[in-house]
Amino acid sequence: MTVSIDTTSQDTLRDTVRESAAAVGPSILELSHKVHALAEISWEEHDSAAAVAAVLRDGGFEVTERAYDVPTAIEAVYGSGELTVVICAEYDALPEVGHACGHNMIAAAGVGAALALKPVADAAGLRIKLLGTPAEEHGGGKVSLLQAGAWEDAAFSIMVHGMTGTERSAAAIGMAAVERFEVQFKGSEAHAAGAPDKAINAGAAASLALMNMAVLRQHLPENANTNAFISHGGGATNVIAGDSTVQVEVRAGDVDVWRDLKRRVLACFEGAAIATGCTWTHRQTEHPYAPLNTHAGLGEAWDANMEAVGRPVDTSPIFGGGSSDMGNVSQVIPSVHGMVVVRNSTAVPHHPDFTAAAISPEADEAILDGATVLALTVLDAALDTSLRAELLELQTARVPGATTVTLEA
Repeated sequence: MTVSIDTTSQDTLRDTVRESAAAVGPSILELSHKVHALAEISWEEHDSAAAVAAVLRDGGFEVTERAYDVPTAIEAVYGSGELTVVICAEYDALPEVGHACGHNMIAAAGVGAALALKPVADAAGLRIKLLGTPAEEHGGGKVSLLQAGAWEDAAFSIMVHGMTGTERSAAAIGMAAVERFEVQFKGSEAHAAGAPDKAINAGAAASLALMNMAVLRQHLPENANTNAFISHGGGATNVIAGDSTVQVEVRAGDVDVWRDLKRRVLACFEGAAIATGCTWTHRQTEHPYAPLNTHAGLGEAWDANMEAVGRPVDTSPIFGGGSSDMGNVSQVIPSVHGMVVVRNSTAVPHHPDFTAAAISPEADEAILDGATVLALTVLDAALDTSLRAELLELQTARVPGATTVTLEA
């Protein structure tokens, strides 16, 4: 299907999208506040996914819950155009601090964009596909969905995330690769006072490993980071621990640096095992996340639409340090992961202050603007002849199954 629409008609479609985004505003803000109150953590977002599905079903989308055999994923589809966009909607919260990363905002803005695009889908030759993607904070729901083929029919993908600070260009914010894994030490218990010489201290091995990592940190390359904590180190003060468990993550902006850093971190644990006489094993606990790769044309459209809604962006590159499973999506399909600021807030993400900011009037404003920018950027991809052709050509050139192969640690 070739879409050829004159400038006047394109302006009309953009106006329609803006009007539609405004019209669905009350329902998506209600959704945001509902998801915020539910505060369901990774892989447990059953009610949040159902709430998102209900709004889309009421909006005329064909909705599938438990999509791709992922229990808390949803798929909502409308339109029959040749250009398929996947809009991502996250809705998982963090343990203890709730929606301190504002995923309620992500879900609401994504749903708002899908609903806003519905009236123009046929004219623009669009097929709109919203994926409810669980477990971004821990687990990597998008990776599970990628492996199941959820992006195989798509030409591009898009989402928006709330933040504080300065509005940034879509291409300006760098994100890191990350892997999370668990290390277990095995030793031998003994009475801490009566027979300490008979013990092999797994608790000491865990503590020593963290000290080794602390020494390593001063030698880390730029845009690399490690973190860890002891999740089990003993059960009583008078029993020397015979086993211990450490949760670890390794991040870096460059994949090769990331892989080398993991090797060095594992050496910290090997050294602790040797020093204490323990044995040790490690296992990956989640899907690894890839760095974010922003598609140039989609990024330019995003930035222009941010300015159009009164949110001009700073194009200076900045490495945020965080990670997202949207990075994995961006490695296999043209993508943009935009950011929108909750104005008048200095809250730090993953802090209770951000939990409060995520349902503030300023957050509601960011959701409405984010939904509009998402929808307008998708529309631009559909109507810009060269961008549309590029996206479709890239899709045609993909071998079957190409989007299902994700990052390996």
